[in-house]
Amino acid sequence: MTISHIIPARQARRLTTALLLGTALVVTPALDAQATPETFAPLAEQISDSVVNITTSTTVAASANPMPQVPEGSPFEDFFRDFMDRNQERGAPRRSQALGSGFVISDDGYIVTNNHVIEGADEINIEFFNGETLEAEIVGTDPNTDIALLKVESDAPLKPVPFGNSDDAAVGDWVMAMGNPLGQGFSVSAGIVSARNRALSGTYDDYIQTDAAINRGNSGGPLFNMDGEVVGVNTAILSPNGGSIGIGFAMSSNVVTKVVDQLREFGETRRGWLGVRIQDVTDDIAESIGLQEASGALITDVPEGPAAEAGMESGDVIVSFNDQQVEDTRGLVRRVGDAEVGATVPVTVFRDGDEVELSVTLGRREEAEAVPATATMDAPEEAEEDVLGVTVRPLTDEMREQLGLSTGQDGLAVVDVAEDSEAYEKGIRAGDVITEAGQEKVASVADLETRIEEARDAGRRSILLLIRREGEPRFLALPLED
Repeated sequence: MTISHIIPARQARRLTTALLLGTALVVTPALDAQATPETFAPLAEQISDSVVNITTSTTVAASANPMPQVPEGSPFEDFFRDFMDRNQERGAPRRSQALGSGFVISDDGYIVTNNHVIEGADEINIEFFNGETLEAEIVGTDPNTDIALLKVESDAPLKPVPFGNSDDAAVGDWVMAMGNPLGQGFSVSAGIVSARNRALSGTYDDYIQTDAAINRGNSGGPLFNMDGEVVGVNTAILSPNGGSIGIGFAMSSNVVTKVVDQLREFGETRRGWLGVRIQDVTDDIAESIGLQEASGALITDVPEGPAAEAGMESGDVIVSFNDQQVEDTRGLVRRVGDAEVGATVPVTVFRDGDEVELSVTLGRREEAEAVPATATMDAPEEAEEDVLGVTVRPLTDEMREQLGLSTGQDGLAVVDVAEDSEAYEKGIRAGDVITEAGQEKVASVADLETRIEEARDAGRRSILLLIRREGEPRFLALPLED
């Protein structure tokens, strides 16, 4: 394999001068780099029997083809009727095929691929490097991580590849992808780990980014480290034209192995469920509640469930889960999902300036159901008032209906927001509902003004508001005017 080195312009000029003078010039790199593999051939040969091409077939119901609208009595009427009669077969169901990749993880025939490769398939065929083809059954799928587990029956033991620890894959490490790009059959590409811990759109995303060429058909194929261990499952590319431009994503093996173990044992995933709505802690929010660092997961709502039973409250900040620090909401969601259903785990929350230790028995996310909000008494009618650039008034039954709120929901409806105010800058808009201020419920303008004065007396530069927009809660730190 030929490697081209780019030499800085200054060194290039020195090199040209040296050659003209007939002298030798040795360019010494400033840092010792990891040696580039002379060849990837031994690794490719080692793992080729474990990587498979996947072909799926799906029955697609054809859309109806109505006869074109032509004027009655038109000379074209008979022509179009004859044409449609001759092509009635086009309305019959047809077979659609798709291609992908996968890899063997056990000698008794378990195979991993992407869920989108086999989703909706009626028939799944697995082709091995030696040309043998076997039909596969679906053991289980997980759309959340786009992972699927298949099973084939083979007369002879298959050759599996082991999973590696994706946490050990460092940016700059060599990796190799193998799969079925664009239906061209078994193909190898090599590159490096470009980035770690990438998120695309899923709740449990933990992608390794690589510049190893990944194209259509590589989906579900393995990303190997130089020890022949699978550190990722090739899943997606970022491209303006549909082809590889050196930005590919492989779901990390430490996520995949947990999913595969559950699919293999249960045929489905079983993730832990805490039962809270959360948001990230910003610098403004941290200051408004007296939290030293902008980290953790801020609870915006606690419906009926494990968290409520454990005593968690809206406004708590989860700073530790199962004896591990919580940096942000994404980290918490992944840790809760990885935890065992039914396990009792310690959770530390920041509340009113102190850390509170709680114990939570986790439910199962897949079985979690939304619980309607508890109704409360109506607040007395009040005139609207301007507070910190926000015009608010207590909710009425008519306003609750217009805003899609539950009967008896307390709070202050935002009627208007001054466009030159800090509130507008922070994103408060007409139609929002303020339900808490300073982590205390508000049902009247007087309640809000009291909370603001309490925050000022405590030396706060901002006050924490809990706002609902279209039913979804979120916290916002609103600066206090002097």
